[in-house]
Amino acid sequence: MGSTVLSELGTEIVIPICAVIGIVFSLAQWFLVSRVKVTPERNPSSSGPNSNKNGYNDYLIEEEEGLNDHNVVLKCAEIQNAISEGSTSFLFTMYQYVGVFMVAFAILIFVFLGSVEGFSTKSKACTYDKEKTCKPALATALFSTVSFVLGAVTSVLSGFLGMKIATYANARTTLEARKGVGKAFIVAFRSGAVMGFLLAANGLLVLYITINLFRLYYGDDWEGLFEAITGYGLGGSSMALFGRVGGGIYTKAADVGADLVGKVERNIPEDDPRNPAVIADNVGDNVGDIAGMGSDLFGSYAEASCAALVVASISSFGITHDFTAMSYPLLISSTGILVCLITTLFATDFFEIKAVNEIEPALKKQLIISTVLMTVAIAIVSWIALPTSFTIFNFGTQKVVKNWQLFLCVGVGLWAGLIIGFVTEYYTSNAYSPVQDVADSCRTGAATNVIFGLALGYKSVIIPIFAIAVSIFVSFSFAAMYGIAVAALGMLSTIATGLAIDAYGPISDNAGGIAEMAGMSHRIRERTDALDAAGNTTAAIGKGFAIGSAALVSLALFGAFVSRAGVSTVDVLTPKVFIGLLVGAMLPYWFSAMTMKSVGSAALKMVEEVRRQFNTIPGLMEGTAKPDYATCVKISTDASIKEMIPPGCLVMLTPLIVGTLFGVETLSGVLAGSLVSGVQIAISASNTGGAWDNAKKYIEAGASEHARSLGPKGSDPHKAAVIGDTIGDPLKDTSGPSLNILIKLMAVESLVFAPFFATHGGLLFKIF
Repeated sequence: MGSTVLSELGTEIVIPICAVIGIVFSLAQWFLVSRVKVTPERNPSSSGPNSNKNGYNDYLIEEEEGLNDHNVVLKCAEIQNAISEGSTSFLFTMYQYVGVFMVAFAILIFVFLGSVEGFSTKSKACTYDKEKTCKPALATALFSTVSFVLGAVTSVLSGFLGMKIATYANARTTLEARKGVGKAFIVAFRSGAVMGFLLAANGLLVLYITINLFRLYYGDDWEGLFEAITGYGLGGSSMALFGRVGGGIYTKAADVGADLVGKVERNIPEDDPRNPAVIADNVGDNVGDIAGMGSDLFGSYAEASCAALVVASISSFGITHDFTAMSYPLLISSTGILVCLITTLFATDFFEIKAVNEIEPALKKQLIISTVLMTVAIAIVSWIALPTSFTIFNFGTQKVVKNWQLFLCVGVGLWAGLIIGFVTEYYTSNAYSPVQDVADSCRTGAATNVIFGLALGYKSVIIPIFAIAVSIFVSFSFAAMYGIAVAALGMLSTIATGLAIDAYGPISDNAGGIAEMAGMSHRIRERTDALDAAGNTTAAIGKGFAIGSAALVSLALFGAFVSRAGVSTVDVLTPKVFIGLLVGAMLPYWFSAMTMKSVGSAALKMVEEVRRQFNTIPGLMEGTAKPDYATCVKISTDASIKEMIPPGCLVMLTPLIVGTLFGVETLSGVLAGSLVSGVQIAISASNTGGAWDNAKKYIEAGASEHARSLGPKGSDPHKAAVIGDTIGDPLKDTSGPSLNILIKLMAVESLVFAPFFATHGGLLFKIF
């Protein structure tokens, strides 16, 4: 089969060095952001010849408009602290509940997997080579539990660090906007890059260290080792589910309450400080779009890596104990960090943004540059880290694969991600006709706006599904399920850039809110609005990436599950499988109904509270009295914590119940059904919501003659657009993004519990 160009020692050095480089680069970006001050204190050394005319060092005093109002800076700092405290308080409250779940589920993993061999400590015959002995099932149970906890903690840490960085950067972006849109863009993007690189590097480093520590015990039993590693992906995604659902309910309850009462009923601007829900709304951007998205993409990365490693461990890489070839998925992620590092410099150092219309192209160039550079990097890694020919496990047989074929598998996933991103942008950006048509439909009221928006969402599914289908066909034809797993990793290989772009959106949104609340000038608000509008589109692109990669990851995990459970074929004509398909296809609808209703219930309480304050606090509308922000923050926190539990239980308990009572064949049907319907609903929901949001912003901006004919703010078409945006909020920020976690999480959970289901599953069929 041949040997690899890169030695095992080289692999042992390259992976951790790339991860450390990613962490160091993120800290460097954070340092650059931290140099922007949010205090107006006089600098004692400023009396020298280099001091500026105001006697202040570069502390962001307004020069363009000659205001020199230090109260504005203090106000920004005060708002930033309120948002940061609200975000931290919510996450700590959520993590207390999630921590209890994590401990309970860890015990469940140990008990279920340990019972496969009756908690025996004796070695057993290997699943795929009966002549060899492997470590006992009890060891798999213990190490799966440990990797589950490590994945969960890393996921929680990823979300929390991302949120802290975002709340650290929002006021700094606002203040930098006074120097120009380019300066503000760099602060927002660098802050997003801090999150992107920290998450990608931490996820890689923890997984790499875990594998090496587990090797000390497992030795040559790579089948058992990488089976235990699957718990890492389960831990990552289970935390992501609660982060996405809880954060999504929080942010949309506040957003809907603020919009319906503030913009529609009271006709006051978005983020007006008189609106009691405005702080909760800005907190929600961080806990939903930052912490939730961070945990979500970390889960995708962890699961894609685990799926690839499990399939590879029973292929020639595992049989011949070729560590370099085995580490191919980790090497792809390692080079991805270096590629994203170079790509980031194009946005922050190599080119400077000087005008508003340059923001969105700069972000799109990030996607193109990273994809092109990553294609070259994948070719190099495939050449040095893979033998020229090797075998991949393919449902009971070993399939011969060439290294160039595996390069094409990763490449097709990478480019499919770019296609999905640009199609998503076409359907959600107000620069193109689909969103402009939705905005135009507001002339005749909210009903036609809703009809056009739904039609757009359904239509936007077509090309992404074809892109995913082509990726699956090509990658499976070349390298079976391993090909699909590395295609998913290809899509996620530029995760650092993707997350930087995604986190940029909520940071810019918060910056605009702070500018409004601090009473900054209209020109500053225009700049932050331009940053936010570009961020809205890129957030939709980020969701497209997340959903596309989730489809590939879920299919790869499904393949690993059926292999591990000993299922050679899944026959949809058998009743056991077909009932599973039907139920699985229904689950995303059930889940979406629960999350949508949760947002509605929480928003109802928020609307009532905001109305109460407007009606009972004298001088609130006149701006002479201060609203009670804390009560609204508490309503969102309590509602989201309470409402996230039922959807979470639905996803986590379904594989356990189906696998235990009905067996692996029915569970195979459930996984296939949920994958097929979940991807369609997720894409249409996210794009519909994104289109409604940008249709509203299109009317508000009034940048074209057509847009001005629909405005201004407060006009009937604008009110219709606000209603559409309000309906779309839970679709694009709660149900849609959470669905990709549903399809991944059920698949990885099934893979982790596969030995138990194969041994003890199907109790009902055994009884009857």
